[in-house]
Amino acid sequence: MAAAVTGSLTLVAAPASAAPDDGAGDGYRGAIEVVPAAEEGSGDDSVVTGTVFVDAEESGAAEGQEGLADVVVTNGRDVVTTDDEGRYELPAFDNMTVSITQPSGYQVPMDENNIPQFHYNHLPEGSPDLEYGGIEPTGPLPEEVNFPVVESEATADDAQSCVIAGDLQVTDEEEVEYARAGAINDLSERDDYAGCGSLFVGDVANDDLSLYPSIKELVGETNGPARFLPGNHDIDFDSETPEHAFDTFREHLAPEYYSYDVGNVHFVAMNNVDYPCTAAEDSPEGVEEICSDPEGDPSYNGRISDEQMEWLEQDLENVADDKLVVVAGHIGLVNYADEGEAQHQVDQAAEVHELLQGREAVAVSGHSHSIENMEAGDDAEGWNELLGIEDGLPFPHITAGAISGDWYSGEVGDGGFPSAIGRDGGRPGVVTLDVEGNQFQERFSVTGESDDVQTQLGINSPAYREWYEEHSDKEDGGAPELEDPLVVDREDLDEGTWLTTNFFMGSTSGDVEVAIDGEQGGTAERTQQMEGEAQNVGAEYSDPYAVQQQLVHGGSIADRAMHLWTYDLPADLEPGAHTAEVTATDAYGREFTDVLEFEVVEDRV
Repeated sequence: MAAAVTGSLTLVAAPASAAPDDGAGDGYRGAIEVVPAAEEGSGDDSVVTGTVFVDAEESGAAEGQEGLADVVVTNGRDVVTTDDEGRYELPAFDNMTVSITQPSGYQVPMDENNIPQFHYNHLPEGSPDLEYGGIEPTGPLPEEVNFPVVESEATADDAQSCVIAGDLQVTDEEEVEYARAGAINDLSERDDYAGCGSLFVGDVANDDLSLYPSIKELVGETNGPARFLPGNHDIDFDSETPEHAFDTFREHLAPEYYSYDVGNVHFVAMNNVDYPCTAAEDSPEGVEEICSDPEGDPSYNGRISDEQMEWLEQDLENVADDKLVVVAGHIGLVNYADEGEAQHQVDQAAEVHELLQGREAVAVSGHSHSIENMEAGDDAEGWNELLGIEDGLPFPHITAGAISGDWYSGEVGDGGFPSAIGRDGGRPGVVTLDVEGNQFQERFSVTGESDDVQTQLGINSPAYREWYEEHSDKEDGGAPELEDPLVVDREDLDEGTWLTTNFFMGSTSGDVEVAIDGEQGGTAERTQQMEGEAQNVGAEYSDPYAVQQQLVHGGSIADRAMHLWTYDLPADLEPGAHTAEVTATDAYGREFTDVLEFEVVEDRV
């Protein structure tokens, strides 16, 4: 099936970002300074101390350099700020991560792979015996843990572009190369996000954590800091307790949860994957069954630990009321794709909403391998029944899609990566938040395409629906191709045939207009109104282009989407070639034009 032809675009300009450092070459490189205790038992093991300092000499050593006041420092439980000399003191305990919140106007050092260095893991004896290693023994508590930063005009700028990247989720080295040829190559050619960087929102690997070194090399090709948070495929599955379930992730990539500032934005990177899970008193219906046997049959659930919730509340107390707060987690606080399943949403979604009441905020996530742009006020049946969310969402929630798309399924194209069309008909890619002050505009970049590719067109005819019903069980591919998918006959038009527009980041404020053969047309109708109803699922709510690719070449089936619009083709169309011109307009007035050519015949032969 031929792809739709992309036409013109009117785009609100994205804010430009400066290079990530000011005079430090291709980025401020370095590490935290860990000063070991003079001898074991000589220090006070009950507290961890140190300095946040401006590394004017770029030596990585605190001695002789100026301390930085009012920087937030945490051990994962307690939150403090540095004094006038940049000093901090926190309670110490085994298996803690000490980290700082990067302040706006400063940048923490990055390693050779662009991964920020702003934390210290303290686990004296190291992890228990884990397949992928976990955390190496750290030994006694250091005398000091010091955190260097440099001044940065880039992170001070109120104009930021911040990449949100879902589910890299590579299974093996072949898929590492798919990612490199696809989204990583795209990011390597962009320089608009260098100040804010990229945030990979979980499922960085696909269970094989030995791939972390290869993944780190991948992000070394991007431009700007590359941050990570954990997903349900980043678990040390041989850990018997949640305490060590993400040790290998922590050793290689980042703390389980942390925060950082750029411009007038405060990012909170959360771990909302509970493994091995147990149901809590406030868990929604269904969680108890999923988490009933944490020892014999362990599973995961979308939940934030009590300790982390306490940390979040303390963290937000140090955030100015006028900042934009971006709450990021692998599992969406809520999502559309799994709106009726508690495991794939977060138990405390309503509690997080309450913590952010009155603030400018947006939630971002991955996990569902779907693209979802949910506005304040949007509602779904499952959110109320499972999570107690009434009157719709209080602020936007964005599911960023996946770099892996539908787990790298489908045909490998000329670009060297698979089509991997998702179960919502969306294509692989990344989301960017273009921020000005505390306001943002979201945009989606399809892997391997320019930013004017935002829609996907198809024809949903009786012939297509009959083919769908006959072959819808072939998720592994192998269905025969639908003959002449862009040809409809008189009977098709009489029985109901419509043009479909999959507007990848289309929200409920979006609009889709259709013109047939250059004549004034009409307004397409959104298949999912997001007014508290359940999902609409089936052939009539599907994306025909996506489904034909999936049933023939393999992958999930795009039988539902929150961003699909339909337009009934007139029953009196004359035989011959016709053109449908589609103009999709997003919530910010940006217009995207797409064109589809189709043919009407009197009767199929």
